[in-house]
Amino acid sequence: MAEAEQPERLRHDRPVTVDDVRQLMGASTPHFAMQLRNRIRKLIRNLPPEDPARRLGEQEIERLERLGFTGELRGEPAQPGQRHLRSLGDDERPRRVEGPTSG
Repeated sequence: MAEAEQPERLRHDRPVTVDDVRQLMGASTPHFAMQLRNRIRKLIRNLPPEDPARRLGEQEIERLERLGFTGELRGEPAQPGQRHLRSLGDDERPRRVEGPTSG
């Protein structure tokens, strides 16, 4: 998933809506959490603090950061007594690097 946004969402003559934020939220998985966080951040950056789309976007950014850094439970235990699989260990500390990445 790229961080590039749909041109329609970035048009300045069109207001950002709660539905725009929800469309981005729909694809959230640990693997894509940081890309989605960045897209939502870019989408809402010029909205006033009281805007419903901005409030929802800020809540979603927090959720995506938790999801991206700590993972999620996956699958059902194969046999009784087994634990759920985690994306990362319970004691895994979030890793954060500020600024753009180089690839």
